[in-house]
Amino acid sequence: MTLNNYQFHYSFSGHPDKPLILFLHGFMGNIHEFDEAISLLSDEFYCLTVDLPGHGATKVLGSNECYTMPNTAQAVINLLDVLNITKCFLVGYSMGGRLALYLTLYFPHRFPKVVLESASPGLLTEVERAERVKRDEQIARKLERSIDKNDFIAFLSNWYSQPIFGSIKNYPQFQQLVEVRLQNNPIELAKSLRFMGTGCQPSLWKKLKENTNPILLLAGEYDEKFVYINTDMTQICDFCHLNIISHSGHNIHFENVRQFVKNVLILW
Repeated sequence: MTLNNYQFHYSFSGHPDKPLILFLHGFMGNIHEFDEAISLLSDEFYCLTVDLPGHGATKVLGSNECYTMPNTAQAVINLLDVLNITKCFLVGYSMGGRLALYLTLYFPHRFPKVVLESASPGLLTEVERAERVKRDEQIARKLERSIDKNDFIAFLSNWYSQPIFGSIKNYPQFQQLVEVRLQNNPIELAKSLRFMGTGCQPSLWKKLKENTNPILLLAGEYDEKFVYINTDMTQICDFCHLNIISHSGHNIHFENVRQFVKNVLILW
């Protein structure tokens, strides 16, 4: 579907007469990010997945500003409007979780209940954001040099060696995850990182204090960084509740899909 500066690729699954959940994937994901979880939820929900700008088969037709969080959020709202979806539940993972939080805080009437998996409100200070922008620029350049499939595979291997992902590379299904990531265009991923990375996004910490929508925060027990961030989120917002998921790092819905689904069902 073409909407202004975007040509969105999206998919529905489940029963149209059931409550609707919009799923927002993480960096380097696509509409298949939550396939296993959705297969376990589709009897109870109607599930909508969207390739975010820079990912999957969605195309950005305008300038690089179209990749920013505010513009991406408005584009998602426009897509929901065209699909005649006035309200829905919302689930976001990592980058998609940051976008989901932005949507929740700026369009609260559209998303009555929200699950954020391994997400954050961004960075508090200008210094932190500047440092993160510099780091993300280095990663973006590596992506731009990963046009060859083998180079992209090497990039992904290095990416998933980060401590936040725990032992994800030891899972038998890890190669399947890599194959999904390889469906992306590294040049487009670099644009997403430059314009919607954590350093570029608006800090949402102050606005989070105003939130009155129920938000369930999920963090993996091995992902100490996001356990710490999400604990801070619960301390400034009474409507945030944190569940720490055992035997998981950053990618909970991959490493412990049944606990992930169980927690999604808890909120509803």
